[in-house]
Amino acid sequence: MASLLEVKELTKEYRGAAAVQDISMSLESGEVHALLGENGAGKSTLTKMIAGVVDPTRGSILLDGKPVSFSSPAEALRHGIAMVFQETSLVPSLTVAQNLFLGDEKAFNRLRPLYIAAQQFLQSLNFPVDPTLNVSALGAAQRQMVEIARAVRKNARIIIFDEPTATLTPEEKQHFFELIGRLKARGCSIIFISHALEEALAISDRITVLRDGKLVVTDVTANFDRDKIIRAMVGRSLSDELYGAHAGSRKVRGYGKRVLSVQNISMGRMVRNSSFAVYAGQITGIFGLIGSGRTESAKIVAGVVKRNFFHGGVTRLADRIVRYRTPAPAVRNGVAYVTEDRKSEGIFETMSIAQSIYTGLLASAQHRTAVVSKSEMRSVAEHWTQSLSIRAISPDAPVVELSGGNQQKVVIAKALVQQPKLVIFDEPTRGVDVGAIAEIHAIINRLADEGMAVVVISSYLPEILNISDRILVSRKGRIVEEFAAGEATEEKIMYAAVH
Repeated sequence: MASLLEVKELTKEYRGAAAVQDISMSLESGEVHALLGENGAGKSTLTKMIAGVVDPTRGSILLDGKPVSFSSPAEALRHGIAMVFQETSLVPSLTVAQNLFLGDEKAFNRLRPLYIAAQQFLQSLNFPVDPTLNVSALGAAQRQMVEIARAVRKNARIIIFDEPTATLTPEEKQHFFELIGRLKARGCSIIFISHALEEALAISDRITVLRDGKLVVTDVTANFDRDKIIRAMVGRSLSDELYGAHAGSRKVRGYGKRVLSVQNISMGRMVRNSSFAVYAGQITGIFGLIGSGRTESAKIVAGVVKRNFFHGGVTRLADRIVRYRTPAPAVRNGVAYVTEDRKSEGIFETMSIAQSIYTGLLASAQHRTAVVSKSEMRSVAEHWTQSLSIRAISPDAPVVELSGGNQQKVVIAKALVQQPKLVIFDEPTRGVDVGAIAEIHAIINRLADEGMAVVVISSYLPEILNISDRILVSRKGRIVEEFAAGEATEEKIMYAAVH
């Protein structure tokens, strides 16, 4: 019998360069097929051709053994193919319910029945999202839930998930994996793109690995392990670099000088009397589930959001009481915050690499004039592209054309060019491939070795355990537990985060 979906020698070229070259693969009915590879390997391009987002340069797509060609995602959806994009395609000005039923509206619509139907559907998926809220008011994780729910509601035969779990907590991921199981039992086929290799190994039936736009290997999941996948992706093993011996085993002589002290800071319902300290020459890891207040606490320190006016707590930077209402004075005082959402908060997509990095210097205390120097911009960009191994044709290349890992390095460079005393990394490796993860971890460790105070916020436990010298656990708006690197385990940290 013919496979449900086949692609044969599929190729996509941009300006004569092949993003995907001569790829052939198949998808069976009721199969979960993991598609893995580094950023820029061609995963998204391949699946976008299947979903009708981009047109192939050459090659063919067969559905139920018959050739098909889609001029748009809507046409692909009519044939039963839906795609959940890595960058959500929701309409921010509409409510959650309106986004769920977008395209299926009746001639006359009443909002109350729409909200009730949306509420019931979201509850059936275990997605805690208020259907009456505008999408613009949702966090990244909740937007991803709505995106997933919209694809499931279409009853598609084939659903393509592009990094669906990048913003989800462990509990939400478990609900998502249960949803995958229910879809599979109904005969729905899944193409699953993820940088989390453990997830691919846990839920897939087959795995295909791409490298540089070409197919490297396709095999049943039972024939893979983590190291074999990484070797196929990058051509060598990175297991020890990523999650081997604890990186925080650098010889920390007690605590270094206290750089930051936070006492009883509060912000609405998100942060409630939270207290912690950060020391020079150490990586302080902060773990917490979404809604635990971990990111909000960091944003208060960096001046991105304001704490309560009354009874908002005290923040001391180098033993001096500070209270930042905007990021500008925090930056001038040596506090850098690397956001978890690089697309909307971290980069200027239309700017070049050089311009993006230079904006960080312009905001810092090191740049004392209002004059923009193109020669200074170029020299600064060249230094940081080499220092952080940012891979691009030139510093004049637009940031939007870079892979996710290189975009993240630009965001980091924009922070480090300010010569901070304290740098806060919020989900530094989200949506980044394994090769870039190892490089970013090396950058973070180097900063701590040089004596900088570093905070790493992450929802990925292996990352927190590998990179941290001290681990703080956030729950319900406050820091509730602290572990030394040597005594921490996944079980202890998760227990503290949940109970």
